[in-house]
Amino acid sequence: MKESTALNSMQIILHAGDAREATTEALNALKEFDISKARECLKKADEEIVEAHKAQTVELQREANGENPEFTVLLTHAQDTCMTVNSEINITKNLL
Repeated sequence: MKESTALNSMQIILHAGDAREATTEALNALKEFDISKARECLKKADEEIVEAHKAQTVELQREANGENPEFTVLLTHAQDTCMTVNSEINITKNLL
């Protein structure tokens, strides 16, 4: 596995994980009817998921530039995590 692919994969996972944590905090705040805290947590989740998407975009741009993509379990896990958390954020926004 290319080191750059591994590093980007880990960046995706780390930022998506931070976004998931912030989303969970938002849901917990909603349980307590603390709307302002929920909004604050979702803002943090949005910021983190954007960073995860930026790291994912690096890999997509490599392929668009003609580099052969390297499909690894780690990158697949990273992309899955990113998209799952993105869905969790969207659901939480709708609940808010």
